[in-house]
Amino acid sequence: MKQKTARPLAKAAAFVAAGALAAFGLTACSGTDNASDNGGDSAEGKVYEIVADNAFAPFEFLQEGSDGTYVGVDMDILAAIAEDQGFEYTVDNCGWDAAIGNLNTGQADGMIAGMSITDERKETYDFSDPYYEGGQIMIVKGDSDVASYEDLQGKTVAVKTGTQSAAFANSIAEEYGFTVVTYDDSPAVYAAVTGGIDAAGFEDYAVISYQIENQDLDLKMVGDQQQITPYGFAVLKGNNPELIEMFNEGLANITESGKLAEIFATYGIEI
Repeated sequence: MKQKTARPLAKAAAFVAAGALAAFGLTACSGTDNASDNGGDSAEGKVYEIVADNAFAPFEFLQEGSDGTYVGVDMDILAAIAEDQGFEYTVDNCGWDAAIGNLNTGQADGMIAGMSITDERKETYDFSDPYYEGGQIMIVKGDSDVASYEDLQGKTVAVKTGTQSAAFANSIAEEYGFTVVTYDDSPAVYAAVTGGIDAAGFEDYAVISYQIENQDLDLKMVGDQQQITPYGFAVLKGNNPELIEMFNEGLANITESGKLAEIFATYGIEI
């Protein structure tokens, strides 16, 4: 079985990565929060602390030209549900790994980050009802000859650590004879593939479709979506059950009103 490795961006790819990180608005946890103000009391007066990714467009990404404002499908859904249910919150777009860490240690009340609902994750988190379903797809450089999984024999494949893309790649790595290489974020995956460091990568279909169309990436998708799974809002198992209840009630309301479809349409996604 091929060994999974974690690779920092190599020197040869540094110039590629630097441009990509800037283009995708990657930042560290900055303490600059987006906040709600719904003019009413939260559940028991609480202001919920929500964590999210920071470079996962169209679900969350840094608004171009802003002073640290994050936008995207997840940000809009959270705002719409909070308004519908009358609770207040702050959002820290600190990145996937940091968000998971803060949620696991109780430093955050909830997480929204294009997070796939899986049986494994259900052991640790309580999830809301799904608000989207998406799958994983292989990506290669625009001029690559890789046309199928069979072409990955003996090559390396880039994925973002801790994601469904990583899980899927690892599930087929032995069968197709490739080595999985993990990166901390999606821009680093894209840089590794466009820079020729890795032969291919795997990414959420909605995310990479948006990136290719809007960021002029030298990438193309190969094959069909795999492992289609629902996305949900998460809390640490047994914690903040009222937050899940409010999220579900609000989600049902914005779905019925058409607001949810309107949010997705804003980012070019039809549901």
